[in-house]
Amino acid sequence: MNPPAGAPSVIAEVLPDVVGVEAFADDLDVPLFPEEEALLTRSVEKRRREFTTVRACARAALGRLDVPPSPILPGLRGAPIWPSGIVGSMTHCDGYRACAVARKTEVLTLGIDAEPNRPLPDGVLDTVSDAAERAWIAGLLRADPRISWDRLLFSAKEAVYKAWFPLTRRWLGFEDATVTVRPDERTFHARLLVDGPVSGFTGRWTVSRGLVVTAIRVLAGRPTPILRPGPGRPPGPSL
Repeated sequence: MNPPAGAPSVIAEVLPDVVGVEAFADDLDVPLFPEEEALLTRSVEKRRREFTTVRACARAALGRLDVPPSPILPGLRGAPIWPSGIVGSMTHCDGYRACAVARKTEVLTLGIDAEPNRPLPDGVLDTVSDAAERAWIAGLLRADPRISWDRLLFSAKEAVYKAWFPLTRRWLGFEDATVTVRPDERTFHARLLVDGPVSGFTGRWTVSRGLVVTAIRVLAGRPTPILRPGPGRPPGPSL
């Protein structure tokens, strides 16, 4: 179900100054463009619901920028292709869909991710984290077990990738960024361990309505620092 009228937006908690639209229930009555519909010919019902509702969110968000409706198709590595002059990011998980958009004249890149506030499946944390990250997760879990800090780490790294890819058109693995969290400020910082146009990202996070939501926004027109490779990591392209 959608939240009651007047309830605060989850996406606004992490992106208060960017156009964002979210949904807590699916709307399959939204018509898709033929090019979008063609992508779903072999999709299961769950995929159709996610795809349709998140694009409904995207159309609504773009409409607030006076951008007319158009197909939002996956491009290289599945990244959405936005209308000219627009940057954006989409996310979906069980019970939640969201999209954030902005004009390129104002925002260089966006990345958002939503996950259920539940621990990662067994074995996943070791795959997506390093020893330092696992240490702060353990400490924060003892201090506040209501938050799945391992899931927050996973979500933050997903947001990092979504912000990184439009700038570089290159893959970024979980091992290519190390994340630290400021629980008092509800912010996180990701230091990138590969060479590229930025050395890292700072983002926001929230835990609300059973969700962990993370977001990154980089303003346009600000200098982007050149990376100095991290200790033990030689310069070179990401894998």
